[in-house]
Amino acid sequence: NPIPLAVFYVIHRSLCAAPHEVDRATSIMTDSILSKAATMEIPINSNGDTRTAEEDSLEQDLQQVMVSGPNLNETSIVSGGYGGAAEGIIPTSSIKAPSMHHSNSNPSMISEEATRGVAVEKFDSVKKWSINTYKCTKQMFSERFGRGMKTVDLELEAQIDVLRETKLKYECILRLAQALTNHFYNMVQTQQALGDTFADLSQKSPELQDEFGYNAETQKLLCKNGETLLGAINFFVSSINTMVNKTMEDTLMTIKMYENARLEYDAYRTDLEELSAGPRDAATIMRIETAQQQYQIHKDKYERLRSDVSIKLKFLEENKVKVMHKQLLLFHNAISAYFAGNQQQLEETLRQFNVKLKPPGSDKLSWLEEQ
Repeated sequence: NPIPLAVFYVIHRSLCAAPHEVDRATSIMTDSILSKAATMEIPINSNGDTRTAEEDSLEQDLQQVMVSGPNLNETSIVSGGYGGAAEGIIPTSSIKAPSMHHSNSNPSMISEEATRGVAVEKFDSVKKWSINTYKCTKQMFSERFGRGMKTVDLELEAQIDVLRETKLKYECILRLAQALTNHFYNMVQTQQALGDTFADLSQKSPELQDEFGYNAETQKLLCKNGETLLGAINFFVSSINTMVNKTMEDTLMTIKMYENARLEYDAYRTDLEELSAGPRDAATIMRIETAQQQYQIHKDKYERLRSDVSIKLKFLEENKVKVMHKQLLLFHNAISAYFAGNQQQLEETLRQFNVKLKPPGSDKLSWLEEQ
């Protein structure tokens, strides 16, 4: 009987192994031996003949187990004792948990599908961007070198040129008004300091008290009127700044989008014309249909943005006239009243245009804020 000899061999090899590996190696090899012993009772060769199991082959199997370690697919669970029948050996490979395997594989499959979908979407986006960039660059160079046809709306282009020139002039007005504000603010601060010095000297110079006194009052009055005029100029500067850097800039952004759409429209129009002029086979017809669809999409986008630009230019012109009429009138009346020395008219001008002055010292930080 080969089983006792095998058990003896296992014990012999276990004694040579490390002490902490004896129990584990003995259990693994014993189960494997019993499994093979049960299944090798009636071995069948390649010709269909039966033969008895050889002890050498069993020893070779044991050596392979000792060298390579256990294979979880070949281990067995033995019910009963060492001499149990073959029915008592249940290979672990036959024990499956389909529900657990299914629940473990589904999240990974879903994650892989989601990752694959994101990658495909990004690839398509990069592909479309590359094709569109190539076509637009080609069209732009063709126009620059005079070989490409450019769609031009003469009336709209003239309005856009006028807007760009107007914006440059309004930016010049804004810079000059800001410079005037800074210079005038410095002058008002100088007048205030001069008035304080005159008032101090009028207290310390009895022989010149009257002269220092009325000069101090004059400078204080000029300082007060200067602060009122500064309020009017600041309101004027703020309105011009909004007009230039928000209202006009918003319209120019729409114009930039319109110009990009015009370039794309001409690029796809040129592409469609080149395909239509070539030979007509099955592949070319499909490409022409695709080009026709892209051309229609960009044509609709171009026409929509052209309409948006026309509307914004119209509203911008109306808004500009309304705002500048009010601001120029305020600027004129305030400057005239200040230099005429008419304090009442200056204050009335600010009330007329709803300009509210900041209280003195409101711009100065408190002691706690300075800390």
